[in-house]
Parts: sequence; structure tokens; C-alpha cells
Amino acid sequence: MRHVIIGVGAAGISAAGTIRQNDPAADIIMISKDEFVHSRCMLHRYLSHERDEKALSFVPEDYFETNRIYWIKGRSAEKIDTKQKEVLLDGGERIAYDKLLIATGAKSFLPPVGQMRRAKNVFGLRDLSDAQAIDRMSHNAKQILIVGSGLVGMDAAYAFLERGFQVSVVEMADRILPIQLDETAGKAYQQLFEKAGCRFILGRKASETVLDDDDMLKAVILDDGTRVECDLAVVAAGVRAAIECAADSTVQSERFINVNERLQTSDPDVFAAGDVAGLSGIWPNAQKQGQIAGWNMCGIQMNYVDTYAMKNTMNFYGLTTLSLGRGAVIEGDQFVICEDSRNYKRAIIRDGKLDSILLQGDISYSGIYQYLIKNQIVLGEKAERIFDVSFADYFDIGPDGQYCYKIF
Repeated sequence: MRHVIIGVGAAGISAAGTIRQNDPAADIIMISKDEFVHSRCMLHRYLSHERDEKALSFVPEDYFETNRIYWIKGRSAEKIDTKQKEVLLDGGERIAYDKLLIATGAKSFLPPVGQMRRAKNVFGLRDLSDAQAIDRMSHNAKQILIVGSGLVGMDAAYAFLERGFQVSVVEMADRILPIQLDETAGKAYQQLFEKAGCRFILGRKASETVLDDDDMLKAVILDDGTRVECDLAVVAAGVRAAIECAADSTVQSERFINVNERLQTSDPDVFAAGDVAGLSGIWPNAQKQGQIAGWNMCGIQMNYVDTYAMKNTMNFYGLTTLSLGRGAVIEGDQFVICEDSRNYKRAIIRDGKLDSILLQGDISYSGIYQYLIKNQIVLGEKAERIFDVSFADYFDIGPDGQYCYKIF
């Protein structure tokens, strides 16, 4: 049996390990346009010069040799021929497969603002190749523009501030990290970044660009006419699933590649996992998806069910924050907030269940909240004391010394 995996991110690597565990004799081939395995969560460490390419890897140096995986690196999968069961690489080489996993992730989206897509010094930050290009360009830069203040944008801002650049962040929302944080938690980080020299322009969006004769972005004009000078820009305004290799194949896709509960596509021999499948793309979920796909590629039927809880953790300037759940507020939600000089906590209760929680400062003992959100436990009277609940409220130690559910 020959298993081919496109992508060496969290989902792809997890799938490869799972296949090897369940089929010691299988041929495993991995294909990636990148030449280094890397965690995209750590790309800002590369920009800040804290880590090099090898230090971004999340697998042992001998991972491919030990697991007998043939890695085709630095090559792009251009097309999937599901009739011939082959992957066509750039350059014309064809790789045959019995089972195929598409784990190509997502790519940065550059909005069609002025001539931003034409500019040579405007980048997304999704892969190591992006970070390498940004780093090369930064050697001749002084003023850095970050468009978008989500996690990727703030990671990039932090990295450049650490290196002493002048950094401006433009965000169309009225606060930074608007998806992950509320106004109070976002303001705490904004003050820390401003103390480090960062300039924020909130509630505005780019409307025009100013390029020089060499197609280098020199300034962005905002919707209120403000001109923001820059030598380099990083756009963190969202991503799009990297589904191009599945175009014109029998694999059905729209914005994402369509999969069932076994992560199987419309072609029974092709699977997809991670961002490309439109499922929760955070690191542990992508790994779990890769594992599920790997099992099913080996004929071991398993369903992926962990689709609910979103989890983000951040730490800037010594302030740690954890957000769990969907975070979006709708009419009828109940809020429970607890705040002191060191900590800020906010819970959203919906229909008597914990929908999301935000912890800033001390995030210890947060596992109980992930359990409550994932399993949609009815809180009852515990809703009012949500910040004091623990696993002891839901589990007892049985006679065999093992945890067991309490009976209510």
C-alpha cells in the first residue's frame, strides 16, 4: 500500500506517524513546497531572530529516516489526477498513490487594495518561505506596517519591536485581537505594545497604496485620508484554504475541500485534514485530524468529532491569556466577569452551558473549562460560581482509585 501525503504540517506529520504505526510495511511519501518542517505558530520567533529554520521543527531530526518516510521537499503538488491515482508535481513528475491525504493548509490572503498585490515588499505570514522573504527584505527597512491585529499580526509586530523597528498596526476593528479578546483584555495588550513603541491605528482600513518606480510600497492611505509610511508591510487579514491542487479533479471543494466524518473526500481514496478541510485548524485539532485520517487511510474506521472548542493561548510581554470556545456574543448570553489588579476573567453562558471563557493573567486549572465547553455540560447553579468550579465538581474517586462521573 502506498500512502501519499501533501503537506508536512501538523496534520500531515500526524497522519504519517499514525500510518506507520498501523502499517509497518506501507510506503509513505510526503510532498511539500517547504524544505523544513516547521511550526507556523513559531514563525515570529524566526522573524525576531530567536530561532533559525531547524529550531522551528516539531519533529526529531531523524524523523523521516526512523519512520521510513520518503520526503519530496521543495516541490509543489500542482494537480491531482484521481482517475490515474497520481499527484502531478511542478516539473512534470507524477507520484502514484493508493491512498492520498491533502494537508496543504491555507495561504495568506492579500486584499485587493490599490496595488498591494503588486508590491514587492508586501507579504503574508503563513509559511517559513514567507518568513524568510520578510526577513531578507527587513534588512533594508526601518518602518514596518502590520495590516490586521489578529494573532499573526501581533506576533509579527512583537518580533519587529524586539528588533528595534518602528511598527505601525492598522486594524479595522475598534480594538486589537478582536476575534480572541474583548475590549478589556485587548486594551491590556495594547498598552503593553504601546509602551514598547508600537503605534496603533484602530477603526480604520487601507484604501489606497503608494508605490515607487520599483514597485515597492512606500505608504498606505487609510479610509480617512491618513498616510502611513512604511518600508515593508505584513498583511494579516485572513487566509484562504490551499485547495488549488484539487481543482479539476473528482475531489469536491468550494471554499474548502469537502470531507465526511472520517475526513474522506468525495473520492473514497482521497482524504483531507487541517485548514484545507475547513475544520478547526488550531494545532492540537489539526494533529487529531491527521491521526483520524491516518487511521481511515489504513482501513481503521474512526470518526472525527472534536469540532467544537476553539483554543488560543498568547503571551506578550509576560501577560498570558487563554481563550476557549467560540467567543462571539449573541442576544440572551449571560456574562460572568471577575477582575482584579492582576487577572481578568470573562465567561459567556449560553442556554445554561459554558460557551466560551477568557482568562488573562493566571490561566492555571483551565482544563475544566475545556471539558465543560467540549461536552456542553449543563451548569445549573454552578453558572454563578463558574470561576470556582473544578473537576471535583464533576468527578469522584472510585473504589479502584480511578476517576468516575458523579451521579446527580
